Amino acid sequence: MKTFNEQVYDIVARIPVGRVATFGQIARMIGRPRMARFVGYASNNKASWHLPWHRVVFKDGSLCGAGFFEQQYKALKAEGVKFTKDKKVLIEQFQWDPDRDGVPMDIRDFPLVF
Repeated sequence: MKTFNEQVYDIVARIPVGRVATFGQIARMIGRPRMARFVGYASNNKASWHLPWHRVVFKDGSLCGAGFFEQQYKALKAEGVKFTKDKKVLIEQFQWDPDRDGVPMDIRDFPLVF
């Protein structure tokens, strides 16, 4: 059985380019709907920094804290994600729906290119 963090990483690794998922959405996807905050805590593990955490946002489309805000904004913008005037993701348009958008291959399965 995988740990909570490993389950979170499995989902984050599959968020497609140009889509976002919310902390709560990820928690629901692993069957732990009341643990959105812990999804955020999982992002603080150095072992997961290679994952596309920039694609994880708050339920209203807000981006993460000040230290990561500009980096996250630029990365999402580069992927074609659109924002409101106050720099919130247009969540109804860009939220990942695995049933609609599919579940891409885990990015960890791709070879690293330097």
